[in-house]
Formats: sequence, structure tokens, C-alpha cells
Amino acid sequence: MCNIEAFIGLGSNLDEPILQLSKAISALSCIKEAELTNVSGFYKNPPLGDPSQPPFVNAVVRVETRLGAEELFSAMVEIERSLGRPIKRQKWSARVIDLDLLIYGKEVINSEVLTVPHPQIENRSFVLYPLFEIAPKMVVPGLGAVEKLLSGKDVSSLVDIKFVWRSEIKELV
Repeated sequence: MCNIEAFIGLGSNLDEPILQLSKAISALSCIKEAELTNVSGFYKNPPLGDPSQPPFVNAVVRVETRLGAEELFSAMVEIERSLGRPIKRQKWSARVIDLDLLIYGKEVINSEVLTVPHPQIENRSFVLYPLFEIAPKMVVPGLGAVEKLLSGKDVSSLVDIKFVWRSEIKELV
């Protein structure tokens, strides 16, 4: 099997979100049969849903993997659990960590377990902007070029928090 290019969205708004994203990135870099190849900047933005919860910090990572989409997704769920995400939670509630499989190669997947591309990708500037940062020529299967999806989106609420992920981040976890 060839390596598949996949993109994963990360988000956190509890328990030091920058640290939570850093821990998640470190854990993603340790998935067998997957190689972390790029990480976007970190962006603070208002929460979806309840506006009284803290702002989120979001990023996108690129991995090359030999894992199937559901195997990769399963590894992501394990990372979420290991970082303290409860199995059951309210939609759009505050969270320690959220990992979303945004894109898996050129595949469109609609299974009981997984929908790829992520069903809300085209509506979320906090996903499209960091995705464009690390893959400006990306074409989202079934939706089109990231550049086109991002055009006309309001990105004024995104605050680049100037955090650059480095390999030394593993020392934090």
C-alpha cells in the first residue's frame, strides 16, 4: 500500500489549549505507519455554540500514512481519550482536545464510523485557513480547491498566536 496524504484538524479550549494541541501533535507523530510531515500555525478563535465558553486554539497537521482511514481515525480517538476527552459529550461543548480527520487522500468516505472530507470543512475558516497555510494547492475531494473554499470567508476572528511547533515540543509531554 502506498502512503496516503491525510490532514487532521486539532482544537482545544480547556486546560491550556496550546499545551493540549502540542501533546496531541506529539502523540500523532508517534502513530505507527504514519509520519507527521507538516504543522500549521496555531490560531485562537471564538467557540462554536455556547459563546460563554473560552476561545479555541486550532491547527491542522499533515500526515503520510499507510493506515486505512478508519485505522487512522481509531488512533486519533485513542489519542483524544488518552488526553482526557470524555467519550460522550455535548455537541460544540468546551473540550480538552478534538481531533478531526479532515481529508484522507482523494477519498470520499461515508460510513457509520467516519465521514471524510469532514462534513463541515467548507464552513469553518478556523480549519480552512490553517489547511491553506500548509497545503495551498489542496483540492478537497468533492468540494474543490481550498483556496476557493477560503475565498470570501471571514477570517478576521482568527488570531495567529505565533506559536511554532518544533520537534522539541516532545519534551513538554
